[in-house]
Amino acid sequence: MSVRRAGAPSQRQRRMGEVVRHALAETLARGDVRDPDLSGVAITITEVRPSPDLKVATVFVTPLGGQGDINAILKALKRAKGYFRSELGQAMTSKFTPELRFVADDAFDRGARLNALLDAVAHELGDEGASDGA
Repeated sequence: MSVRRAGAPSQRQRRMGEVVRHALAETLARGDVRDPDLSGVAITITEVRPSPDLKVATVFVTPLGGQGDINAILKALKRAKGYFRSELGQAMTSKFTPELRFVADDAFDRGARLNALLDAVAHELGDEGASDGA
C-alpha cells in the first residue's frame, strides 16, 4: 500500500492530467481553432492538474518563448473551451470529460526572477570577498 502526501495528486490524477495535456497539445498543433488571437501563436501546455474527482482540469499555458499577449491568449482559449472539450471527449475513454480552466503559467517568470536574485547575491558576495582579501 502506497502512502501519499497530503495534497499530492493521486496516480489517477497524474495519468488523467497527461492524457488531457497530450490531447490538448495535439489539438492546438493541428491549428483547428479558428480564433484570430490564437492564429500564429505557439502555445505550450506546461501542466494539467485535474481535481480529485477528475471533473475539472486546470490547464497551465504559456506562449512559447514568452511571445504573445497572455491575457488575449487566455481569453481566446476560454472562448474555445467548448471546442477543446468536445475534441477531448473524442480522444478520451473516461466516463467524464473534464471542464477546462485555462490559467497562465508563471513558473518560468518566477524562476527567472529567482535566478536574477541569486546572481545579484553571488555578485555582492564576490565583491565583498575581493575587498576582504586586500
